Amino acid sequence: MEFKKKSKVSEEIPTASMPDIVFMLLLFFMVTTVFRSSSGLPVDLPTAKKLEKLDAKKNVTSIWASGQDEISIDDKLVQIRDISKIMYQKRVENNRLIVSLKFDKTVNMGVVSDIQQQLREVDALKVNYAAKFGD
Repeated sequence: MEFKKKSKVSEEIPTASMPDIVFMLLLFFMVTTVFRSSSGLPVDLPTAKKLEKLDAKKNVTSIWASGQDEISIDDKLVQIRDISKIMYQKRVENNRLIVSLKFDKTVNMGVVSDIQQQLREVDALKVNYAAKFGD
């Protein structure tokens, strides 16, 4: 009895459906991706007659202060005494840092003064006061 040699098995991977799979993955990731946006604390910003927009957001860190004396730095609740440590670390990482202060209209002026003092201690003097446009 004689055995016939089997034909050679193809070692190639079929790529005919590859563009369809890539397109479906791309569509899936586009639909399911959620971009992070910093919402901060619920703050009713004061109004201003003239506003100036910050150009680059990558060098900006935000400090939020609500009317209930809650303070948040980049969406993390902090105590006033911890602001200088956090901002010092941020200034070491980025020496072009701009601090955007977003205070509620009803925030206690003592809290504002304490935050400013904490920023002065670490030489974070590039400060922006956020407001909304209005009369």
